[in-house]
Amino acid sequence: MKPADLFSALAARPADAVALRQGTEEWTFGELLAAVEALLPRLAACRVLAVLADNSPAWAIADLAALGNGTVHLPLPTFFSPAQLHHALTETSTDVVLSDQPERISGLDLGFVAGGEWQGLTWLQRAVAPLSLPPRTAKISFTSGSSGTPKGVCLSAAGLLDTAGALHERLGDLPISRHLGVLPLALLLENSAGLYAPLLRGAEIVLPALASLGWRGMAGFDPSALQQVVISCRPQSLILVPELLKAWVMYLQATGLPAPDSLCYIAVGGARVAPELLLQARALGLPAYQGYGLTECGSVVSLNRPGDDGDDVGRPLPHVDVRIAKGEVHIASRAFLGYLGDPAAVAGARQTTEFATGDLGKLSGDGHLRLAGRSKNLLITSFGRNIAPEWVEAALLAQPAIAQAVVGGDFRPWLYALLVPAPGCGEPELAAAVERANLTLPDYARLGNWLNVPPFTPQNGQATGNGRPIRNAILEHHAAPIAALYENEETAHVFL
Repeated sequence: MKPADLFSALAARPADAVALRQGTEEWTFGELLAAVEALLPRLAACRVLAVLADNSPAWAIADLAALGNGTVHLPLPTFFSPAQLHHALTETSTDVVLSDQPERISGLDLGFVAGGEWQGLTWLQRAVAPLSLPPRTAKISFTSGSSGTPKGVCLSAAGLLDTAGALHERLGDLPISRHLGVLPLALLLENSAGLYAPLLRGAEIVLPALASLGWRGMAGFDPSALQQVVISCRPQSLILVPELLKAWVMYLQATGLPAPDSLCYIAVGGARVAPELLLQARALGLPAYQGYGLTECGSVVSLNRPGDDGDDVGRPLPHVDVRIAKGEVHIASRAFLGYLGDPAAVAGARQTTEFATGDLGKLSGDGHLRLAGRSKNLLITSFGRNIAPEWVEAALLAQPAIAQAVVGGDFRPWLYALLVPAPGCGEPELAAAVERANLTLPDYARLGNWLNVPPFTPQNGQATGNGRPIRNAILEHHAAPIAALYENEETAHVFL
């Protein structure tokens, strides 16, 4: 699918039908197309447009205008740390930023100068040498970052719209006329499945400010706020990560309140979903269905739906080819053009569109994809954030009070650490060290709790001869106290 196909679909809708909504503000399909058209001249000289902003119709309009103009769009998650923002803007040679947080951009000292306002966002620009990108790059999506410097994924417009078109086809018979954007639009999952796909089907998209939906940054997530918004705006669909679904389920169980009755489809993705959680959600009236995807594949790869559901991540969508090679899931699509800075990708010399996911899995007899864990040592929190434990461990080991550290938290809402104190240091010193280390990390990579443990040594089988901790042995040895850290949900420290 090409951008022209998307805009043709928008033009075919009744001009006075509502396309986007935030509070009392409405944008009809006619007004949406006019706003996109009006922005195009201002993007004429822009090579890379970054948007750092809360969810809003303005975010969606800027994204569509970049798509229509052929301008590369760099969505910036608001949870990125200053170092990650600096890295993303520098590595992409971004020349224009639209933001409702202009002070964060100015504070990076990258030469951006404010040049007026547009739709409530500040327009910042700078003169910077252009960067060579893979041919057909339409969007650069930086993941949460498995280390302090996230990797930029270069994606094609055709591949992204293939995803949207496949979702529209797979869910086309469901009575979805209004979608509520709950995840940040800067996340590719909401961008593709929550913006492009609903627009293709002519659905209204409601885009409240994220705080009004219960997002509280370091303080976690308030499901009561989400419940009230869903009751108020009555959407038929929304997208959640597992931890938000869990919070909502626990809220309904604790209060005895009924689930909103307007919903017919809740897509849950971004990380592994416990089957028990899906059963609990549906028993309460939340129609939750698990899916699976990756940034490199244009987001959604497979999903379950009413009438085609299983204890797995669903049937692959028709726009992707999925095969299993030596137990690992490989996926081919038109979306992935290469990683930022890869000379072969810039030269257009990639020999295949196939991507090795690092996930272990198999295709079942009914054509569904079943995952069996990861082949790489990468943590994925239940909020869908990718985190290399070595990155967080390095921040901890930079503290004099900490002699050894092993970080975990795969499929959990927050990270924990097993800490060995330096000689002469005790609990107070460790607590202060963790607090200092957390300040150097973005919210989602900070520790929610930790344990003071004995040293990891070759003698107890928890370290190699050269002193490197043996991760699996350590986590297995401390499995019981680790599990106890997560038992009290009320005192858990959740970082998004």
